[in-house]
Amino acid sequence: MHYLLMYDLVSDYLERRAAYRDEHLRLAWAAAERGELVLAGALTEPTDCAMLLFKGDSATAAEAFARADPYVRAGLVTHWRVREWTTVVGDSAAKPTR
Repeated sequence: MHYLLMYDLVSDYLERRAAYRDEHLRLAWAAAERGELVLAGALTEPTDCAMLLFKGDSATAAEAFARADPYVRAGLVTHWRVREWTTVVGDSAAKPTR
């Protein structure tokens, strides 16, 4: 299964993230190395939200990531949520459908 962790970001996110970015990236790469985090990044123009794609049997890894993320703890994320994403097309689709 796939889960999207969606972040709503503060308006000055780009200016404030530097102090927390190294720790955030360490956390993200560790999740990727465990096979939990597939892709992650901020949307641009405007940079007002970010998406992190997790895979697993439940939303637990995505929720734990958000709770530990320095961006969340420092208030750079105004709101976060996790949604199950039923992926049906592509080599990595959880439920390939033709």
